[in-house]
Amino acid sequence: MTSPTVLVKNMVCHRCVLSVEAILQTTGIPYHTVTFGEIHLVNALTPEQSQLLTAKLREVGFELIDNHMSGLIEKIKQLVILKARNEGDHKDIKINLSAYLTGKLHYEYTHLSSVFSSVEGRTIENYFIEQRIEKAKELLIYGQMTLSEIAFELDYSSPAHLSTQFKKTTGLTPSYFKEVGLAKRKALDKV
Repeated sequence: MTSPTVLVKNMVCHRCVLSVEAILQTTGIPYHTVTFGEIHLVNALTPEQSQLLTAKLREVGFELIDNHMSGLIEKIKQLVILKARNEGDHKDIKINLSAYLTGKLHYEYTHLSSVFSSVEGRTIENYFIEQRIEKAKELLIYGQMTLSEIAFELDYSSPAHLSTQFKKTTGLTPSYFKEVGLAKRKALDKV
């Protein structure tokens, strides 16, 4: 028997997982594990637990997802973030985005794309590009890698391709962005 799973919107990093685990511990809601966007519970939530968890999650910028479409979109976002930032399985790096999402979510890509676009008002590909550019911004600000190394790290075909996409997305060249720094960064859940 599988444990009940609750989906959570806006969980995009390890600190998010730690934050949700802390909420579960302080509220006394028993759980097995917390992963990006998911809480695997010991038992189904009672209405009182659900109401308490919803309130506590909202205080820190998270939301419980209560319908299938929202859950699917959140899973798409989580997978896109992992792929864009090259933080998933290394075997997934060279797989194209559509095959990656289809393999992970077991839906045709046309369905995933249609659902995502209808709710988000942008394509999965645009979201993917924006996530890659946010990671590039992060790496540029750290100043420990060259543009060539960042392009390689993010699986761009060349530094020129990264630079072109960076300028198209941000309106700035990577070198100018590096000068202006943090003022132009966005939180992952705001992309």
